[in-house]
Amino acid sequence: MTSEYSIKQLSIFAPNTPGTLAEIAKIFLDSGVNISAFCIAEANNFGVVRAVVDKPDTAFQAFEKKNYLLKFTDVLAVRMDDVPGGLYEVAATFGAAGLNIEYAYASRSAATPTLVVYVSNTDIPLETAVEKILASGLVLVRAAEMRT
Repeated sequence: MTSEYSIKQLSIFAPNTPGTLAEIAKIFLDSGVNISAFCIAEANNFGVVRAVVDKPDTAFQAFEKKNYLLKFTDVLAVRMDDVPGGLYEVAATFGAAGLNIEYAYASRSAATPTLVVYVSNTDIPLETAVEKILASGLVLVRAAEMRT
């Protein structure tokens, strides 16, 4: 069950300089990879671009050829109501289940907002986290849906 909800997120470590985001976007373009969700975090002179894409292995290879430092991380995507309190419902449910959201970022398709989350509890297996989230009534997005 876990594997259908586990989404491969690609983290790309890059210098925080003018034109770097354009270079990263061009690599996605040239490799024919579509981005479903992404965020950028920065610290001093470098940044981390976290992306959920339709072809994660293709993207990894394309960035590897350009000598970027890369990492895959398993994340989950949760449907969120598009109303005031939608984020609160998700965050409160995770907290009540004892699941720590280390970071999150939103994505929006034409139908429904989605929150991509990284659960950092090392003592709780991903399968248990998925079971807790599904039991709470929240809707997890299957990995295949995030790739379309």
